[in-house]
Amino acid sequence: MTTARVLLSAMLLTAALAGAAMWYLQVYAFYEPVEPPETVHLATASGRLLEVAPVDFEGIDAPSSPIRYRACLRLPPEASARDLVPFADPRPPVAPPWFDCFDAAAIGEALERREARAVLGQKDIVWGIDRVLVLFPDGRAYAWNQINACGAVVFDGEPVPDGCPPLPERD
Repeated sequence: MTTARVLLSAMLLTAALAGAAMWYLQVYAFYEPVEPPETVHLATASGRLLEVAPVDFEGIDAPSSPIRYRACLRLPPEASARDLVPFADPRPPVAPPWFDCFDAAAIGEALERREARAVLGQKDIVWGIDRVLVLFPDGRAYAWNQINACGAVVFDGEPVPDGCPPLPERD
């Protein structure tokens, strides 16, 4: 074997290993199961948080980013009948393929067909990040964290816009 073939083989092997490592880190590493919470919050038009006990909760999250949260759950049907705050621009994020209860495309299609509705779970669950819930009439619900308008501006490097809460102090 010539030196060029050896170097080329080493480079291709390194690239393949790096690609496999990046794929693994994005799809499997960092994600952790979320313990079922005793209650799930839903924002009401009166400004209060409605606390509802979830059933059949399955969730994942990652400490590396506040927008990696995904959850599949069931809520009592009366929870969706309340005067909840609609979420104006829900964008269901894609979940890792192994978290198969959360199908972002199907959730998005149900929202477009008005078979489900998106509501605010909790504003600024982390500064600049809102918890979104999609509620189906049969009690199925899906949740994720989504960057809000204040977060989108600040995370792009701009100053905090008027009407947004102040940034928390950094340690």
